[in-house]
Amino acid sequence: MGLPSHRNTSSSKRRRAAHFALKTGPVNRCPKCQDPIRPHHACSSCGYYKGREVVKIKSKTEKKKK
Repeated sequence: MGLPSHRNTSSSKRRRAAHFALKTGPVNRCPKCQDPIRPHHACSSCGYYKGREVVKIKSKTEKKKK
């Protein structure tokens, strides 16, 4: 079983790990309400996907009543 021949310094570890950060994904606009949504997902604010309602969303006034 091999052993590492030299110790990695903290700066070289950080330099290598600088590329591991998560990148932001693509964001589109909902054609109905213009809110930002992820591609191929139903809109969380209006519930529409590809021009038709697929998820029933309660309005803000209905949520406040409960």
